[in-house]
Amino acid sequence: MRLYEFEGKKLFAQFGIPIPNGKLASTPDEVWEAVKEIGPAALKSQVLTGGRGKAGGVKLADGPNEARTLANDLFALKIKGFPVERLLIEPKLEIEKEFYLGVTIDRAAYKLVIIASGEGGVDIEETAEKSPEKIVRKSFAIDAPLYTFDALGIAKKMDVPHDQIKPAASIIQKLFKMFRAYDAKMVEINPLVLTTNGELIAADSRVSLDDDSLFRHHDLTEMGIEKRHEEGEMTPRERKADSDGIPYLDLDGNIGMFPGGAGFGIMGNDFIHHYGGEPANFMDSGGGPKPERIAKMLVLLDDNPKVKAIFGARFGGISRCDDFAKGVLIFLRDHGLSKPMVMRMTGNMWEEGVRIFEEAKKEDPKLMEKVEFHGIETPIEEISKRAVELANQNGGN
Repeated sequence: MRLYEFEGKKLFAQFGIPIPNGKLASTPDEVWEAVKEIGPAALKSQVLTGGRGKAGGVKLADGPNEARTLANDLFALKIKGFPVERLLIEPKLEIEKEFYLGVTIDRAAYKLVIIASGEGGVDIEETAEKSPEKIVRKSFAIDAPLYTFDALGIAKKMDVPHDQIKPAASIIQKLFKMFRAYDAKMVEINPLVLTTNGELIAADSRVSLDDDSLFRHHDLTEMGIEKRHEEGEMTPRERKADSDGIPYLDLDGNIGMFPGGAGFGIMGNDFIHHYGGEPANFMDSGGGPKPERIAKMLVLLDDNPKVKAIFGARFGGISRCDDFAKGVLIFLRDHGLSKPMVMRMTGNMWEEGVRIFEEAKKEDPKLMEKVEFHGIETPIEEISKRAVELANQNGGN
C-alpha cells in the first residue's frame, strides 16, 4: 500500500531525514494562508499515483494570490482518474543538484537492495535502461546490517560533493532503517536535492508498505494511515468487503464476478473478457466459506450500480456447492436481487447445490425469477457468454 507524499515525509522526519517545512491544505483559502506564511512555494497535488508533474499536478507560486488561483485549478484536476483533494505546500527550493535514493526488495535474489544515482528527479527506470553506469546498487541479506562504511561508499559513487558525503551517508542509513522498521516494500527519495546553500533535503517521497504488517504499526493508524491500494484509496465497497474479511477489488466493467475462489475468479475474469464483457470486480470467497459469507459477497455486487449482470462460478473443492447455494438463498430472502444472475456449479456437492436451487424455485418461483443456475452439464464457456449477453440486455455496453 502506498503512502501520500506528506505521510512518507512524516516518517522521514521521524528518522531524522531532512524534509522541507511544508503545510497541508484542503482549500484554496488554506493554500493562501500557507503561502503567506511560507513565501514562494511549490503546490504539490497529493494523489496515490505517479506522473503528477507531467499531468500538471505541481505548480510554483511566488505569492499567496497567485497560489490561490493555481490551487483552484489543482483542486479541479484529476490525475489518472484520481481527484486532487489536498495540496502539500512547501518552500520553493533553490536546487544545485538532484540525486536519487531508494531501498527495495530484490525478489529474485531474496535480498534488500539500495539503489542510488547522481541522476535524480527523473524516471529511475529510464536512467537504468539508457545509462546503467549511472546506477549504484548494493544488496544486503534480509537480516544484514548497513554499516557506515557501506553508506559512505554508496554516497561516493553517487557523485555527492566531498563535503556532503557524510550527510548523504547518514540519510542512506536512516532510509534503510526506516525501510526495515515499517516493513516497507519500497522507499524512495526522488529527488534528494542539494540546495544552493549546501543542504541535502528529501524533496519528494514515495513509500510503499506491506499492508499485511499494519497490525504491528499502531502509530500509522494514529497518523490516519489505513489500508489502501498501491494506487488510489479504497472504494466504499472495498472498505466494506475488507471489514467483512472478503478479498475484493472494484474494476471498471459491468459484470459482477461471484467466484468460488481466487484461481477460479481469475479464470472467470478471463472468460468474460474473451467473450467481450468487462468484469466489475475481482473477488475471492476464501476456502470453505459459510453461507452467510456468500450472502455478503452478493450484497456487494447487487448494490453496485455499475453491475448489470452477475456471473457466478463455483468449483467445489474444500468449499461445498450446497453451502454456496444456501448462501445465495440467504441473500435472496434477506436482500433480494435487482439484476439478472447466471451461475454454474461443479465439484464437491454440486448435485446437492442444484437440487437446493430447484426446490427453492418450485417453492417460490418469484424468489428465483432473476436467477439462472446450471450444473456440470453446461460448459463454463456458455455461462460466460450468457453473462455478457445478460449484461448487454440490461443496459450494458
